[in-house]
Amino acid sequence: MRQFVLIAHDVPLEPDFSLDDLAGGAGRLDALCRSITASFVTSHGIREDVRTHLVVQDAYTITFDGSELRRLNPDERSTAALVRTALEHREEAIGMLPAEPGPGIEGYRRGLEGTLEAIADDGTVVQLHEDGDAAVGVELSDPIFVLSDHRDFTDEETAVLESVVDRRLRLGPELVHADQAITIAHHYLDTDGYERF
Repeated sequence: MRQFVLIAHDVPLEPDFSLDDLAGGAGRLDALCRSITASFVTSHGIREDVRTHLVVQDAYTITFDGSELRRLNPDERSTAALVRTALEHREEAIGMLPAEPGPGIEGYRRGLEGTLEAIADDGTVVQLHEDGDAAVGVELSDPIFVLSDHRDFTDEETAVLESVVDRRLRLGPELVHADQAITIAHHYLDTDGYERF
């Protein structure tokens, strides 16, 4: 199982944003939708062994599970519609019980710390960061990659991560967007052990 935790600093908790203004009025949801899509979509398919957690304003986490996920298309607008629908059902999440707005989508009333506490035992928690160690030759067991959006990790997020992160890695010499980092991480793991393509 591979997991991705995406921190969304500016995405509104209220689902009244327009799908025609994802970069502005929806707090750079366009970039986060590209990351969600990159975590799942293959050519003519979906990665069923992936879970992606979108942590919105450190207050609400939307979890997408590839084994059950439906209607995820490779475009930002349809992915944003799934996020907006999950936010519309936010009040249905009570305590530890999630809201279930659609197949393979759950919403939880928890922020980054609660999300990481819930999943940290599932594998190796890896913070992807420009100051991390080179990922070359690193073996990862059931990785849980943590990425920030267009903003840097806050001091509070850094403190939370310091208590749970097993590895802090950089995927290459160039700084890339989160969706590109996810694609690189998949490639790194997909090709482990490959000698010929």
